[in-house]
Amino acid sequence: MNNAPVRTVSDAKRDFYSHHTRPINSIYRRVVDELMVEMHLLSVNVDFAYDPIYALGIVTTFDRFMVGYEPEADKASIFNALCRSIHSTPEHYRGDAEAIKAAVSGMSLDDLKGQFEHLGEGGEGLRGTLAAIAHREKFKYSRPFGIGLYTLVEAVTPPEALKEKEAVETLFKDLASRLNISPDKLQKDVELYRSNMEKFAQAQEVMKDMLAADRKKREERKKAAEAVAEGITEPVAAAPEAGESADSPD
Repeated sequence: MNNAPVRTVSDAKRDFYSHHTRPINSIYRRVVDELMVEMHLLSVNVDFAYDPIYALGIVTTFDRFMVGYEPEADKASIFNALCRSIHSTPEHYRGDAEAIKAAVSGMSLDDLKGQFEHLGEGGEGLRGTLAAIAHREKFKYSRPFGIGLYTLVEAVTPPEALKEKEAVETLFKDLASRLNISPDKLQKDVELYRSNMEKFAQAQEVMKDMLAADRKKREERKKAAEAVAEGITEPVAAAPEAGESADSPD
């Protein structure tokens, strides 16, 4: 029996910042903090079991809500630190997420729904993952799992069809019943995710304008500094000493 003390959120944060040492852009800090805490709390929950759909939800959340992050090169470091903070790796998460998404490549929505049928018979690949979830005695549902499930549906559904709210609600209610998870929790998370994505898209436009204005100011300051260094413009003369005329000879 493992008697090791349960790791705390503070432990996870300490691990995170040991792998990513640069400051996090304040606009995105909340996204990173919420993901870090959520991943940690699930990792120490005795009823939680990692699966590829959950991994897809984590990867999708990070990638979509970190769009526009600068410097761009820091995104990989941040995701690596998130995974390392729970003693996993980005390769594990991204590998499973890409594999489960590739499993629905070329499918129609009806094909995907067919994967949820006859789960009592088990199976391999996506069907095997779904069967294991449906048969788990204490499956710990999570928001990232709901987002992962939505991502699979989104991958095989025309954008116009996803705008039909009643149809989407009916679909996820049916999928939830086949997986033996709460349809209310799944529906709530899907609706919140869709709403947040819309708000984020709007915020992105504002952020683009802010970042563009900031870049323009930096470029203007750089050009001004270069011009001074090259002698194109004269620097402002220093103020004369007290008691000394501005036009006094040296």
